[in-house]
Amino acid sequence: MSIIEKLNKDFESRVRLGIMSVLAVNNWVDFLEMKEHLGVTDGNLASHITALENKKYIEVKKEFVGRKTKTSYKATKAGKEAFVQHINALEKLLK
Repeated sequence: MSIIEKLNKDFESRVRLGIMSVLAVNNWVDFLEMKEHLGVTDGNLASHITALENKKYIEVKKEFVGRKTKTSYKATKAGKEAFVQHINALEKLLK
């Protein structure tokens, strides 16, 4: 398998790469914090989060804080493994 084939298409988007990077070094991150880290719109972030959730790369937790909902995200074990493989392939490609 070539290095290019080891790159994961699910992480080609800069937003998805950013989401996984944030979740790789943090346990749970809420929607507003993620949005601030990445500088993206609500809709843009939501669509990429949904795509990663559908692939089982992230876990979503919804809870109430007072009367407001709070949505938080965490990378799953499978998500972390896939992300590390992608980053390793990128590093090999750059060498």
